[in-house]
Amino acid sequence: MSATKRPTDKKRRSAGRLLMLIVWTSVKVLFIPVLCIVALIAGLGIGYAVLGKQEWSDVFDWNTWKHMYDLIFEGSR
Repeated sequence: MSATKRPTDKKRRSAGRLLMLIVWTSVKVLFIPVLCIVALIAGLGIGYAVLGKQEWSDVFDWNTWKHMYDLIFEGSR
């Protein structure tokens, strides 16, 4: 008495399994860039607000960063 093996057809996948494969691959590819952006925002906030003792709301103000850029690169113009 031997058990009969079912034929394995790997070429044929269900639509749900294919969708999960696409979603999982997308999550793996996008994980590092999203993590880098989150770390950048956290670093800007901690560096400016905690170490620089400024207001948290000023971290995301465009004029703040433009002013810093002008201060740094003023001598090269």
